[in-house]
Amino acid sequence: MSRTRLSAQQRHEQLVTAAVAAFARGGYAGTTTDQVARLAGVSQPYVIRLFGTKQALFLAAATHATDRVEQRFRDAAAEQADLQSLGAAYDDLLAEREFITVLLHGFAAGAHPAIGPTVRACFGRIYRTVRELTGVDQDEACGFLAVGMLLTVLGAMRIVGPDAVAHEPWMTELVGGLDLKRAFPGPDGT
Repeated sequence: MSRTRLSAQQRHEQLVTAAVAAFARGGYAGTTTDQVARLAGVSQPYVIRLFGTKQALFLAAATHATDRVEQRFRDAAAEQADLQSLGAAYDDLLAEREFITVLLHGFAAGAHPAIGPTVRACFGRIYRTVRELTGVDQDEACGFLAVGMLLTVLGAMRIVGPDAVAHEPWMTELVGGLDLKRAFPGPDGT
């Protein structure tokens, strides 16, 4: 049986995909390059040869997750350029828990001197993309991102999303209190 040889770009993408999965599970501190290598089906020295360090691999995973959010927003805006459309696109991303969890791990590591600049740039890129695509003002963009971050945290805790846990009363109250129409208004404000 012959194995298909992957191009360097395909191998890079395979490793970043494995890194997203591994870092989503263990965070930056709790994940090793060996775990990523095993998920990707390659050797640990190969991971280091391509990325140099675990830190560079983590930053590639966080950047990839940000790219995914940005692309989903751009696709949604191509259909309808408003916060409601972008909010629906983000709601769909909540089902892809690994992406949002990697972002959350990245933001949590944002105080790290080598990680912080990249993850802050990722967050800034999402903010600028929201403003660019929808034309909303600073306050509306901040409100949109605030609700998005709450949904990210709730998604990471499995309070919202396709595999949500059974709700305790406080969870039902919190999720029920999210007025997504108000947070993500359509072009006519509704």
